[in-house]
Amino acid sequence: MAFITKKDRSKERFSLLLLDLEEHYFEQHTAYNLTARGPEANRRTSGSLKICSKSIIFEPDDAVKPILKILLKDCKGIGAVEERGHNPFTESKPACILIETKQIYLIKEENMVAPYKYERGEKRVTFQLEVPGKTEDIVQILLQLHRASCLDKLGDQTAMVAAILQSRLARTCFDKNSFQHVTENPHMECVAEMVSPLVTNAGHVCITDCNLYFQPMNSYPDSVVQIGLHSVRRIYKRRHGLRPLGLEVFCTENDLCSDIYLKFYSTKERDELYYYIATFLENHIVECTAESYMLQWQRGHISNYQYLLHLNNLADRSVNDLSQYPVFPWVISDYSSTQLDLLNPASFRDLSKPIGALNTERLERLLERYRDMPEPHFMYGSHYSSPGYVLFYLVRVAPEHMLCLQNGRFDQADRMFNSVGETWKNCLEGGTDFKELIPEFYGSDSSFLKNLLGLNLGRRQGGGRVENVELPPWASDPDDFLEKMRLALECQYVSEHLHEWIDLIFGFKQRGSEAVAAHNVFHPFTYEGGVDCDSIEDPDQKIAMLTQILEFGQTPRQLFVTPHPQRITPRFHNLSATPSLSSSELSPMSPSMESFEDLTEESKKMAWSNMNKLALQSCHKIHKEAVTGIAVALSGDSIFSTSQDSTLKMFSKENGLQRSVSFSNMALSSCLMLPDDKIVVCSSWDNNVYFYSIAYGRRQDTLMGHDDAVSHICWRDDKLYTASWDSTVKIWKCVADDISSNKRTQFDLLAEFEHEAGVNTLDLSPAGTLLATGTKEGTLTLWDIASPLPLNQLTCHSGKIHQVAFSPDSRHILSVGEDSCLVVTDVQTGMLIATVHAEQEQRCFCWDGNTVLSGGMSGDLSVWDLLSSKVIHKIPAHSGAVTCMWMNEQCSTIITGGVDKQIILWKPEY
Repeated sequence: MAFITKKDRSKERFSLLLLDLEEHYFEQHTAYNLTARGPEANRRTSGSLKICSKSIIFEPDDAVKPILKILLKDCKGIGAVEERGHNPFTESKPACILIETKQIYLIKEENMVAPYKYERGEKRVTFQLEVPGKTEDIVQILLQLHRASCLDKLGDQTAMVAAILQSRLARTCFDKNSFQHVTENPHMECVAEMVSPLVTNAGHVCITDCNLYFQPMNSYPDSVVQIGLHSVRRIYKRRHGLRPLGLEVFCTENDLCSDIYLKFYSTKERDELYYYIATFLENHIVECTAESYMLQWQRGHISNYQYLLHLNNLADRSVNDLSQYPVFPWVISDYSSTQLDLLNPASFRDLSKPIGALNTERLERLLERYRDMPEPHFMYGSHYSSPGYVLFYLVRVAPEHMLCLQNGRFDQADRMFNSVGETWKNCLEGGTDFKELIPEFYGSDSSFLKNLLGLNLGRRQGGGRVENVELPPWASDPDDFLEKMRLALECQYVSEHLHEWIDLIFGFKQRGSEAVAAHNVFHPFTYEGGVDCDSIEDPDQKIAMLTQILEFGQTPRQLFVTPHPQRITPRFHNLSATPSLSSSELSPMSPSMESFEDLTEESKKMAWSNMNKLALQSCHKIHKEAVTGIAVALSGDSIFSTSQDSTLKMFSKENGLQRSVSFSNMALSSCLMLPDDKIVVCSSWDNNVYFYSIAYGRRQDTLMGHDDAVSHICWRDDKLYTASWDSTVKIWKCVADDISSNKRTQFDLLAEFEHEAGVNTLDLSPAGTLLATGTKEGTLTLWDIASPLPLNQLTCHSGKIHQVAFSPDSRHILSVGEDSCLVVTDVQTGMLIATVHAEQEQRCFCWDGNTVLSGGMSGDLSVWDLLSSKVIHKIPAHSGAVTCMWMNEQCSTIITGGVDKQIILWKPEY
């Protein structure tokens, strides 16, 4: 399993799991256990004596003999036994340590992992150190720790042990002889604890310009842990013990298991180390947010399994912290059929409800208790993830962890993880069982389902021994079970509904009124910020509160505060779309169009994959002021551009001829070509829209429809869409054939959309059913063409929005603004799912949903990978800001215009 390393699985007998929870291992000495019974050869057992904060542990060299553990609180006396020589004139020397105790634990007898045995009654245990001169020092250490263990209050005990630990750490420092290179320069050194499941190990942390080091105080399990900074792939700040003290470092893409987890004694030191590593890695790795992972998941770039792992990581879940272990959902509800039908919705659990709400009858009983409960209210008396639940599933591969958690005992045989079907049934019907699953159920290692270690886990009431986990009839063996579980997690039904479970565990239904409505309310102490342990003055109360919370389980950090968008799946007709989204918006092409569509899509993909290889074809300075709009004839030969110099220019690529026309003395703001290739439409700051006839070489018509400058225009299906600084967007009846035939056109106003600020830009969705608008004040609004009311509205920029555009699949909207941000918004939920901060203001762009080609204030073109939020290539272009951009349908030709009065023609090279 994730946290069980090869070293853990070896035959090394001693481990930190033999210590009590929150106990520290200080030092070890070679010693002999002396007994007065048995043959002479058996009276002296060699081994290692471990000095711990709450116990003494003796590990014999002979693996057949049991490890002895003596709790200091059980000791009645600790002292040195003097060894007298035959010469009465020679001073006696302290040679042995005598411990009088009322109980001894016997662990791993015959080298078998099993429940601890006890020897009760008055016992005298003698140890002789290999180096007798250390005996008196060890006795004094043990007496000091014994005094701590005998204090009346748990808080006083903990404080005294902590003082002893800090004193030991202060007397030592990091040994710089452990540096990998003599030229390394240390940046900082501090004390910390290395965290693994259920245990921590104190020592010294040192970070240099090349490596991160941890040197355990006790040199266990290694004298030093070294991690090269160049190998680091991810770093996460963690809550540990409800406090922001943790830091976890990953050196592989396996996001389930980290390379080191450190707990610091101050947040300041943790943050200093984090920012040093983050600064070092700034040019090496990409920091990914929940929003960027969401975008990758929505578009199918990462699997459901990978996405859940990333969310768990971002929400403070770690395999090194069993109180915050990664949580995964039950997705299958059928554990009785001989065949598993992944096409039948009845085979699946309702992912929109927490486990406790799946059974209506049980939920009614829980709600009745909830309504009658005094403050604080909570619906469920246990959590869906806790250390006990994690080890319930993993006991067959992590038995020592279970023994550590349960004071040397396994759970009762009938309460073990005996059957997948029984466990699911109990989660549905049990009064206190609401647990979810762990990642191992969707992994490839099935050993946690098999008793490969031959553990004696007891007998059930029916007399049968607890062995392998009983699987559903549809699974032929453990490997087949996991394979089908993985298929279920990635199947169509789960992909379409997983966002509902994410809302419950990581999202907006985790807290507040939405959680109440979703029947998703747990004890307040389980939530981040639910209790401030530092404000509790009584040490005993603080420790008791902390222990209760850690054993009960913790709710993940909340990652989303608005509804999580649905995944984009191939069969769009199966999605539960919002009523405002039309079927044409979400449906794939008809079969007759598929082959053509495939060719078109391939050519687009090819062009976008080579967008970083744009080659300049030609450059033309044809205006006297900044270029504001570009339109191109279907043949691609004639290029039309508008400018703040108030002119519409026509340029022929074939012969270089130019034509110019001016409609007024005010700037023109944009232009477009009607589909018949006969009319160019231009918007103007003089509040009008002008229609220019290419064939007649003159203004064909004028639309006077606004009270302020017309900033942007779109045309689709004989409708003209005009945006204006008068805070409106208007839709006009505009029949292309009527205008082209030289008729006097009647522009009928079909709809008007009111805004609270001047509208600077607009865009239509590919199907023409949705409209996105951006204002001077940074507000993005999504409209259904058939309704005067906005579907969604959010302020996503702190200044003017320069451009908005739908993705080709209509799922997202990209916007750029004065605040130098590129913002991706989900169409279905209105949720802002990614914000990319650019080095400079971006004025215009084209995009394919993943890659963006944008023009900035410096005149450069930037190619962005939205999934990593990084610029992957920059292309020098204009000598001033790039103000407009045009791209043909095949994405094979790009034309840009700028404040340098030029238009530049580009082509991707491939």
